[in-house]
Amino acid sequence: MEARKEWYVLHTYSGYENKVKENIEMRKESMNMQENIFRIVIPEEEVIEINDGVEKKKVDKTFPGYVLVEMIMSDQAWFIVRNTPGVTGFVGSHGAGSKPSPLLPEEIEAILGTSDLTARVELNVAIGDHVKIVDGAFSGLTGEIEEIDQEHEKLKVVIEMFGRETVAELEFSQVKKEEV
Repeated sequence: MEARKEWYVLHTYSGYENKVKENIEMRKESMNMQENIFRIVIPEEEVIEINDGVEKKKVDKTFPGYVLVEMIMSDQAWFIVRNTPGVTGFVGSHGAGSKPSPLLPEEIEAILGTSDLTARVELNVAIGDHVKIVDGAFSGLTGEIEEIDQEHEKLKVVIEMFGRETVAELEFSQVKKEEV
């Protein structure tokens, strides 16, 4: 049976993901393992944080403390990766030198596919805060936050139109926090 390249998950010391990636890349070259160890990926996503109306982009690790490695599992490749400084072990390994289970194709597709998504927006507001609508049909109006849906990055904001209160559903990117 011919060995196939598959994706494996490494557990690392938190905060050492970049160093582990760098160390594996160096060990792969110095030990001539380019035929067994391929891509090393730290799953990340871009986050847009909106604080007092100021947008700030940052990159967050999707799975802190984990690194993905695409490799052909051989004794030598396993030993080199497993004994890289900062690596605490393979996820899916049962200890005592046993080989780990690879990720399923749909699992790796779901993880790596997230990098194609648009940036997530973080808005630092609370229910009862007042926001100014800066985009969309209600642009220029202000309202009070009634509900926050972090998962879908949406707000329900009570605005006054034609002398009556109306609830508008808005995306985080469409508002900025009002200064009090």
